[in-house]
Amino acid sequence: MARYTGPKSKIARRFKEPIFGPDKALEKKNYPPGQHGNARRRGKKSEYSFQLMEKQKAKYTYGILEKQFRRFFDIASRKSGPTGENLLKICESRLDNVVYRMSISPTRSGARQLVSHKHILVNGNIVNIPSYMVKPGDIVEVRERSKAIEDIKNSISSGRNGHYSWIEFDSTEMKGTFVAVPEREHIPENIKEQLIVELYSK
Repeated sequence: MARYTGPKSKIARRFKEPIFGPDKALEKKNYPPGQHGNARRRGKKSEYSFQLMEKQKAKYTYGILEKQFRRFFDIASRKSGPTGENLLKICESRLDNVVYRMSISPTRSGARQLVSHKHILVNGNIVNIPSYMVKPGDIVEVRERSKAIEDIKNSISSGRNGHYSWIEFDSTEMKGTFVAVPEREHIPENIKEQLIVELYSK
């Protein structure tokens, strides 16, 4: 499974946002990475650079590489409604993201690992594909023999990822339902999806 494995704090500092979760390095160094940091002179950024930056932010946030992200964009463009919103809805429907939203894992990368290692069931069946598209009404749960894993129990008990109107989750049973695909106003990610549409539309 292809995924980004490089330095996460460096990427978070580039966007000045904790896109991979809480980050002490970002709190201490709230300026871009690089030898000169804040002292680096930067000219006026082009429209293209803003669009590219937004696409990169979305890819890193959801843990998706370019080929798959472009495929999601193509799917989104064929659906009715705003393409940018459709794109984010597709990203939110990925199994690893749903596992993350349910607080089964504190990070999306951790959720991806749980799925890949066969700790997650969808409608009673093991699914080990992080990009699996969860549909409204699907039941996502922790596999019975995996419920004793401390990292899973600690993450669920902390509930640090928040609660969402499109997801119902029973922390005792470690089981939840993907009630509906969220509308854009309910997705908390700070992504300007229209810039991504403009970039791919060139």
